[in-house]
Amino acid sequence: MKSASLAALLCAASVLIASPASAAEQSWVDRIRFKGDVRLRYESIDEEFAAKRERMRFRARFGFTADVRDDLQVVLQLASGGDNPVSTNQTFDDGFSRKDIGLDLAYVDWRVNESLTIQAGKMKNPVFKAGKVPLIWDSDLNPEGFAARFRSDRMFGTVAIFSVEERSSADDSLLTVVQAGAKFALGEAWKLTVGAGYFAYSNTVGNRPFYNGKARGNSVDTDGDYLFEYKDTEVFAQVESTFYDLPLQVFAHFAQNNAVSTQDKAFSLGIKLGSAKERGQYEFAWIYQDIEADAVIGTYNDSDFAGGGTDSRGHILKVKVGLARKIFFAGTLFVNAKDRFQDIEHDYTRVQIDIEFRFD
Repeated sequence: MKSASLAALLCAASVLIASPASAAEQSWVDRIRFKGDVRLRYESIDEEFAAKRERMRFRARFGFTADVRDDLQVVLQLASGGDNPVSTNQTFDDGFSRKDIGLDLAYVDWRVNESLTIQAGKMKNPVFKAGKVPLIWDSDLNPEGFAARFRSDRMFGTVAIFSVEERSSADDSLLTVVQAGAKFALGEAWKLTVGAGYFAYSNTVGNRPFYNGKARGNSVDTDGDYLFEYKDTEVFAQVESTFYDLPLQVFAHFAQNNAVSTQDKAFSLGIKLGSAKERGQYEFAWIYQDIEADAVIGTYNDSDFAGGGTDSRGHILKVKVGLARKIFFAGTLFVNAKDRFQDIEHDYTRVQIDIEFRFD
């Protein structure tokens, strides 16, 4: 596994060094673009059999994109939230203590030609998600490794290999991803995006669950180690149009773990109306998800839905409004049920009220 990763790195580096240099020199001021945001959040969590929880949280991110040359960029970003791979939120607590900041992004983006881009490092998730729904991957998840992305007017695809867990005394765990899709015009008013993918983790059985050792709904043995492999296929579809001059999306996503025979499926479907990108704009969304216990790795899907992980089902309702230029108000309601397979199924309700400030 390690030799394969090293070979991929050396190959990418040799090709990149041999390619033409930038056509024009610019000052460093012209070559760097900064961006960031601060989000303040009130959150209420009401879980059956547990005490109600209310808290204030914030998220802060700051980074830049630097043009090394015309076809090559370096992206760096810092974020709050410590080392959690699926959350950049930080709670107001611990007696006014200083809060953790971590390296959220650190990758190279090389545009080989008009259709092919190669990325390496800790990058934004390169896979397509129908409706941007975190059925499989949380929106804050930034994987680490290598990815090649293909884009044309109609077709798109991604091939990636990510390093999930490096072990000194056992084989590493890698994540291999292959995804492809196509876009079609359905008359003048409708656009359809469809696709399929395959993603597989290596060396999960007998090893601790990723990140913090918590199963997050997945099946584990008496020692708390993964009981199964996770080799998933996915299919997705997204339809886009307009409704009373507002952008409209209807989407569905399905995944199945081919390495198990029960508790192996996950699906989501939903609708989004509007797009809040400027002052006075607004958007609404409804999503339903059903995630069986061993359908996907629980560490990396939505960290808010039913408290995070798998073995859950239910609704997500969202609203977002542009209050002013680069200032947004948002509210999210989760009405879920969790632990139907691993424990006793019970209700889970979560309310989030946000105000977000952006700059770029």
